[in-house]
Amino acid sequence: MARFMLLLYANEGDEAERAERWAQMPLWNQLTEGLREAGLLVDNAPLHPAATATTVRVRGGRTELTDGPYAVTKEILVGYYLLECAELDEALKAAAALPTASFGSVEVRPVMSPDSLPGPAVPLAGPATPPTARD
Repeated sequence: MARFMLLLYANEGDEAERAERWAQMPLWNQLTEGLREAGLLVDNAPLHPAATATTVRVRGGRTELTDGPYAVTKEILVGYYLLECAELDEALKAAAALPTASFGSVEVRPVMSPDSLPGPAVPLAGPATPPTARD
């Protein structure tokens, strides 16, 4: 089984659009539970608004922190699903069923396994604990 990351992109929208999207939670819950029952779901989560992002760059050995997203775009990353599927077509079918596909877009990308990386295999870390404050 291969892992596929479904990256969900959408416009942030105004308050009415956000309320309309949150009203779709029963559909999201049904789809998520279906993926879980099918044994495909590894993880999923929505993300906080792009304004809460911090972009990190290291240039010339110096760390630069910028509040907000780096890219200026109408569609932003709003959430993700990590699925374990037999093949790409299975991941594409799941992506098409997500409500975001009807008002934004869903990017499906294969996830590299440690043994597909060049050099000695290094185990990938588990979920990281989000930082609570900036240094």
